Amino acid sequence: MGIFQIVALLIIAAITGIGSVVDEAQTHRPLVACTLVGLALGDVKTGIILGGTLEMMALGWMNVGLAMAPDTAIASVISTILVINSHQGIGEGIAIAVPLAAAGQALTIFVRTITVFFIHKADDMAKTGNFKGIERAHLLAMSLQALRVMIPTLIICLISAEAVQNFLSSIPEVITKGLQIGGGIIVVVGYAMVINMMDVPYLKPFMYAGFLFAAFTDFNLVGFGGLGLIAALIYLQLKYNGQPQQAAATSSGSTTYDDDDDDLDA
Repeated sequence: MGIFQIVALLIIAAITGIGSVVDEAQTHRPLVACTLVGLALGDVKTGIILGGTLEMMALGWMNVGLAMAPDTAIASVISTILVINSHQGIGEGIAIAVPLAAAGQALTIFVRTITVFFIHKADDMAKTGNFKGIERAHLLAMSLQALRVMIPTLIICLISAEAVQNFLSSIPEVITKGLQIGGGIIVVVGYAMVINMMDVPYLKPFMYAGFLFAAFTDFNLVGFGGLGLIAALIYLQLKYNGQPQQAAATSSGSTTYDDDDDDLDA
């Protein structure tokens, strides 16, 4: 692995680490992080496939109250590096990502606990109007989240591919298969949560139609995307066709009636 690849991976690790707490750009999501790592290592296809698979698992991972979800940032970055460098399959990537997510969960709790110190410092600086100090406190807190992913990534980058290959090969099959099955169960949970959020009665026929097309046709994902877009456009045209003109006519008529009423009142 070249120096430029290592630097690019460290930058990606920093972005994903910060994104795991900022959440605005969603850079910590597996589909984004794995794709960026694949781009840096010259294997975008594997990055996208692994990222899409892990994304289905991560749909069931979310922070609720004080409950901290498994960490997708460190799991996505390191598992993609290991899979691409050691030429492993997607199944092995899932088996690697699950324990990494659990380890990252404990690590992010530790780092978030440390950042409480900087937040209190920012509160003290806010009382005196020290805006520069507030900015520095927040940047230091976010830099810890960046280092949380950068340091493990650097360690993995410095380990030879042969050593990684030997380590992965030494893992018993019962463990890797078990983790793959557990990851598959998590994927099902993620799908169930998405379907539950999309539980809109008048849209269910489209979902059922999609399952039928998937079962009885040879459409790929691009074809299903185009079919879904066409179905959405047809639905919107049938539901809203002509209503804007009717609404405008009704509004115009009501204005005329109001004018007449004003004249009568006058």
